[in-house]
Amino acid sequence: MQQPVNFSTDQLVNYILNLADNTLILSQRNSEWCGHGPVLEQDIAITNISLDLIGQARSLYQYAASLQGGGTTEDALAYLRGEREFKNCLITELPNGDWGQTILRQLFFSVFQQLLYAQLLQSKDATLAAIAEKSLKEVTYHVRWSSEWVIRLGDGTEESHQRMEKALETLWSYTGEFFIPADYETAAVAESIGVDVTALQQPWLEKVQEVLQEATLPVKEDAKAWMHTGGKSGRHTEHLGFILAEMQYMQRAYPGAEW
Repeated sequence: MQQPVNFSTDQLVNYILNLADNTLILSQRNSEWCGHGPVLEQDIAITNISLDLIGQARSLYQYAASLQGGGTTEDALAYLRGEREFKNCLITELPNGDWGQTILRQLFFSVFQQLLYAQLLQSKDATLAAIAEKSLKEVTYHVRWSSEWVIRLGDGTEESHQRMEKALETLWSYTGEFFIPADYETAAVAESIGVDVTALQQPWLEKVQEVLQEATLPVKEDAKAWMHTGGKSGRHTEHLGFILAEMQYMQRAYPGAEW
């Protein structure tokens, strides 16, 4: 696979790992709902979304592994890295909470991902552009599905509305990290490979506010309020370690095991 000209392989790998880790960790969280969804149809829906995200993660890990070389594989990147090596945003590793909190997080992430992938289509890196093109249809469905649920619960019963308000208070301060670029994102933008995440904040806010307004939930106006950060640089909450302990157990207990 051809390496982009004049761009550090390490920076490109870090950029790809950020994209991959976001989808892998969120899929791992969402998959905890398998068998526990509120109704069968929605149980299957969020399980399918988890599979979509794992599929995206696989494509990205495969690309990162091919750039790293030296026998690196997608499984090694997913199962054999430590907590500080993961570059996912903190919001993806937070506990699911109730159904409302899970689908509100999915809305926040999917709207961001939709904007990001739409811009990534123009990337100078043909492989990243192709992965974005393949994933956009899935992400568009994720936005529609999570939007409908947020509106249904926000504009639903008194209890569902209160739960959505609580979820909004819990999650909002983790959304700012989407738009604070890590050094590898800045480098990728300079080479016309990556996306300027700072430019995505306003359209993200407009779309999210549109959904919150229809859901009769309080619209957050201050997008520049204090936000939790660190995940993109490997500084995580205590929750990621528990996710990795479960997810990586088999490969660490039985190295090289195959199904």
